[in-house]
Amino acid sequence: MLWLIAIIFSYFFFSLAALGDKVLLSGNSNPKSYTFLVGIFSILAILVIPFIDFHIPQGMIWLWIILDALFYVIGLYYFFEAVEKFDVSKIVPTVGALQPIFIFLISLLFWGNQGITEKELIAFIILLIGSVLISIEKSFKITKRSLNASVITAILFSLDIIFSKLVYMELPFWEGFVWIKIFCFIFVLALLLNESFRKEIFYLKKEPNKKQSISIFLSAQICGGLANILQSLATALVPLVYLAIMNAMRGLQYVFLFIMVIVISYFFPKMLKEGQSKKDVLQKIISIILIGIGLMILVL
Repeated sequence: MLWLIAIIFSYFFFSLAALGDKVLLSGNSNPKSYTFLVGIFSILAILVIPFIDFHIPQGMIWLWIILDALFYVIGLYYFFEAVEKFDVSKIVPTVGALQPIFIFLISLLFWGNQGITEKELIAFIILLIGSVLISIEKSFKITKRSLNASVITAILFSLDIIFSKLVYMELPFWEGFVWIKIFCFIFVLALLLNESFRKEIFYLKKEPNKKQSISIFLSAQICGGLANILQSLATALVPLVYLAIMNAMRGLQYVFLFIMVIVISYFFPKMLKEGQSKKDVLQKIISIILIGIGLMILVL
């Protein structure tokens, strides 16, 4: 299962990127600038063009590429906007719970029943429970407004996964990946037409940065880029029947992040101020066990 290896490493690098953000920003989000930076860095994908068999696609594949890039960029914006308004501890667990379900349902509409077995369904449910449990923070309370924001975000990200799978079913991985990122770059530039968006980007550029902060920021961006490539590769390789299961494995990102935070807090207590009660640690351990059981059922 090469896709399984790719997605595990993807969530590992996503956790490193999240850790960099945690060190620099203490968990605060900047929705417009984050969306802009992710989109701008997408254009770096063209650097692989000289090394691949790159050509202009034909037919319906253009629609899938454009829709994938569009849903990805809009999904990012809605996600960061939701986190800014309602707090990450409310949005992340809800989106993480809803997205695999939406992917499963949308997959049925696109490809029908792919013959998911009872074992795979059990693995899906256990992974989903473990992923949600490990991402829920203390005093979790969902409101109608935050639920609506989470539903919209989860649908947009689910459509991104579905349309990227359609692209990779028609094109070689690197060719499809480059075209998707080119259109992500185009769409994020279009967002600059929004005045409030422009102001926030320009404000970000004026902020002073220390050398250490810049190094951490760039390292986080590199990790995020590697994570995105590996996630896209996993999407290209994963059988349709495992598409929703792959997304239900998102809890691995929080497993890696939880371990990293504990290690860094122990050796560098001034870098991260993370208070973990016994109840929090027990919840995380139970989640990790559930995720491990889900993976074992999936692999064996």
